[in-house]
Amino acid sequence: MDSAAKDKMQPTIPPGPEWPEQERAEQLARGAALKWASGIFYRPEQLARLGQYRSREVQRTCSLEARIKSVVQSYLEGVKTGVRQLAWALEAMQGAREALSQAHGLLRGMAEAAQTLEPVREQVVQHKQLWALSQLLPRLRAVPAAVAHTQTLIDAQRLLEAYVSLRELEQLQEETWAPLGGLELPVFEGLGPLAEALGQAVEAAAGAAGRLAREDPALLVAAVRVAEVDAGRTTSLEQAPRDWRQRCLRALQEGLERIHFGTLPQPGPGALAEWLEALRVALPAELATAEALVAPCCPPHYKVVQLWAHTLHSSLRRCLQQLLERPELGAADTFTLLQWALHVYLGPEMMGSLELGPEADVSHLEPLLTLENVEQLEATFVAKVQASVTQWLQKVLDGEAAEWGREQEPDTDPSGFYHSPMPAIVLQILEENIRVASMVSESLQQRVHDMALSELSAFLRSFSDALIRFSRDHLRGEAMVPHYVPYLLATLNHQSALSSSLSVLQPDWVAPGALAPVEAALDELQRRICRLVLEALLLELQPLFAALPSRQWLSSPELLEGVCERTARFCQDFRHVRNPAVQLLLAEAERTVVLQYLRALMQGRLVCRGADERTQAAERLRQDAAQLRELFLGLGLEESVQCAPVLLALRELLNLRDPTLLGLEVAGLRQQFPDVSEEHVSALLDLRGDVSREQRLAALSSLQVGPQPSPPTGRRALFSLVPTPAPPPSSCLPSGSCA
Repeated sequence: MDSAAKDKMQPTIPPGPEWPEQERAEQLARGAALKWASGIFYRPEQLARLGQYRSREVQRTCSLEARIKSVVQSYLEGVKTGVRQLAWALEAMQGAREALSQAHGLLRGMAEAAQTLEPVREQVVQHKQLWALSQLLPRLRAVPAAVAHTQTLIDAQRLLEAYVSLRELEQLQEETWAPLGGLELPVFEGLGPLAEALGQAVEAAAGAAGRLAREDPALLVAAVRVAEVDAGRTTSLEQAPRDWRQRCLRALQEGLERIHFGTLPQPGPGALAEWLEALRVALPAELATAEALVAPCCPPHYKVVQLWAHTLHSSLRRCLQQLLERPELGAADTFTLLQWALHVYLGPEMMGSLELGPEADVSHLEPLLTLENVEQLEATFVAKVQASVTQWLQKVLDGEAAEWGREQEPDTDPSGFYHSPMPAIVLQILEENIRVASMVSESLQQRVHDMALSELSAFLRSFSDALIRFSRDHLRGEAMVPHYVPYLLATLNHQSALSSSLSVLQPDWVAPGALAPVEAALDELQRRICRLVLEALLLELQPLFAALPSRQWLSSPELLEGVCERTARFCQDFRHVRNPAVQLLLAEAERTVVLQYLRALMQGRLVCRGADERTQAAERLRQDAAQLRELFLGLGLEESVQCAPVLLALRELLNLRDPTLLGLEVAGLRQQFPDVSEEHVSALLDLRGDVSREQRLAALSSLQVGPQPSPPTGRRALFSLVPTPAPPPSSCLPSGSCA
């Protein structure tokens, strides 16, 4: 093909408007060329090479034109091919459109023909249903009788046969359901209530599993088998699953709950304890029955023993929670519930029995009582016990106080000491409550122990108050007591008995110092009793000391002998007091007598008229000190704790011949008795009757020399308890002189 023919086959491109981009591109090209040319030919020596540049640019231009022509030629050939293919596709689309139009006409005609056949189709369906009914008609006629027979089997508790009959009826229902297109026949309306009746019979048998396992295990086995077989049933009917297996398990649990926890114990004394005791016997027996009799009647996956144990545990826990919602339990019921739930239930007598298998273990389940429940019950128990202990201790105190007014002396034990069962009763009440609490838990034991110590302290305070009222009424004459002092001494023995037996309230687990408040209360009670006894002694001695010192006292020992006789008679009942209280009492009595003696000396009733009287007074002090020492030694008081030696120290002060040396004696007296004051020394100097003003001042100044000495070890204060008479008012007039 020559070039002319090729040119004829090339598509003709119609002329069109010039591209704006082309014009802009030409301008840019021209500008670039001018810029290049001006750069190349800027220097004159380069103009000689203009011809070379021209020929090279001509060659480059020809090469570019050839390349452009080739590209345009290739593009035009592709466009030609595409136009040809589009023409072919147009022809194919037109053919397909005509074919689709013909098919649409045919389908419209077939739909019209199908509408005319719809009555025929309905007739065919009805014919098939009638044919199926005609085939099943003999069996359908027997359905009512089969339903009645199945109900009779259920009533007779022949559960397996009843279930077989029910399944046959349900299979017949399924066979009729598909051919009839899901149409439900009225003859099968009784199958639903019949199945429910059988399910209830299965539940009833499962609910009485324990009794049936002993009396009629076949019925229990039948009920379980029916539930298990029905669990694998499949049906084409649109029915909800019956789930008899779950109903059976639920009935087993509800039956257990109904038997053992159907009714809670009624409020009343001993009712809760009887109920818990019945459970203690019944629950292990129930688990043993489940393991020996019920478990063989059920499939292994039922885990009957575990189911029994968990059901009994959860039901019991729920019942206990209901009990706690009632009004507060009494102390006995609270203790019974705590001790039973925390110890008996999991102990070897019940759920921890070795005769039960591992499946009956409930120790890993939630405890019967939560920590809050235990806290609540312990607080209730402590409050109730505290009220009861307070009441009992008050009765004991009232009974003891009632005996103080008797005409008989206090009772004595075989050793001759005053005795009363009161301390033993008080400690037994407290110790018994602590012992009972220890049977429950350490926390309750600690609480009751703290309560016991608190109540004992309160009892000691009440006992002390009762003694004060007893003493006040006696001293006022409102209640004359024939044996006032003996009963005070008896209470001192009670205090000693409580102190010596207090160790029973301090077991090993009690922190040191826990009994400190009680011990302090006991010490205070002892001081109170001693004070009341000594007050009674003072009432007898004060009239005798009113005549001391005197001229009669200087010349005769009768005054102090009377004091000693009265004191010995008063202290003769001290032999009924146990050690160490009797030593304390004797020491306090001796100290009281000495203090009264010192008070009498300090009153200024006697002034010695001369050296002879001072010698007599000093000798009387020596004899009186010896007489008092012998008196209390005879009563059993050790000499080392006696206070009578103070009289010997005063004797030295009176016996001194040279008044100028009084300062030394006063300093020595101060060393022995640091609590002696200027008033005491001045009163003693007045007793001498020969001390001038300057000598008095010199003697008194010795009290201020040096630091205050410390009291000797074991010696209690004396002079600080001895009052001195107020100095007489001065009778000197301002214009006169005082001699």
